[in-house]
Amino acid sequence: MDKNKEQIINPGLYLVSTPIGNMEDITLRALNVLKKSDIILCEDTRRSGKLLSYLQIQSTLLSYHKFNEKKVSRNIIDSIKKNKVISLISDAGTPAISDPGKILINKCIEENLSIHPIPGPSAVTSAVSASGFGDQYLFYGFLPKKGNKLESELKSLCSCNYAVVFFIPAAKINFYISRFKKYFFNRKMVIAKEMTKIHEKFIRDDIELIKVTPEILKGELTVVLSKKIKEKNIKEEISESVKIEIKKMLKKYSHKDVVEFISKKENLPKKMIYNFCLKMKKTK
Repeated sequence: MDKNKEQIINPGLYLVSTPIGNMEDITLRALNVLKKSDIILCEDTRRSGKLLSYLQIQSTLLSYHKFNEKKVSRNIIDSIKKNKVISLISDAGTPAISDPGKILINKCIEENLSIHPIPGPSAVTSAVSASGFGDQYLFYGFLPKKGNKLESELKSLCSCNYAVVFFIPAAKINFYISRFKKYFFNRKMVIAKEMTKIHEKFIRDDIELIKVTPEILKGELTVVLSKKIKEKNIKEEISESVKIEIKKMLKKYSHKDVVEFISKKENLPKKMIYNFCLKMKKTK
């Protein structure tokens, strides 16, 4: 392939993946498409404007979000029919994944207009690859905020023995962890914070034990729950002698340390020990 020969960008809709944090993660193809776009649709023109400024791209930005996407989509369809190159980007990562874009994409399908995915950074695949949970997973995105719908969704998801990926606002992480503990037994959890940035961090632990302080977290988190962990020859109840040992240990050690120690020593489910520790705390 001739490196000096630029790729021809035909009219149509381009779904362009952008960095999830580190600006250097933009792909060469994404750069080429964005530079040659007549219009770039984005959720937040100020945020996307900073990205385009860094990349030295001067294409026209147009606000496209959940409150105006129906109206804007009609105009964009007309522009594509007039042989314009339209790009859709999200605030970070791959567009139309837990972000606006579905309406416009489906209108393009109805009108038999060209749609071109431009692959690149993705918070979902980045978190899954770093989780260590394997390659079989379900992506859910943002959970309902509360109420019966949230409970119903979690009940349904916990019956699937796959890793599950969620997007969760940092300020709400402890609320959702409390709900996960109710439905997702015997699983591990990874919280991905500020991936690809300077302060990138992965918080890992058993779902019964994981704990974070939301004030040290910012923005949006990617959370991965593992599939159910296989445990062999697990005892079904805590013996009286072990209960006495747990009570003594709780006077000196944290719940987490007690759960870890007793689980390994007695071959008991961590969830069972954790619940017993909570019961002891309430009876004090």
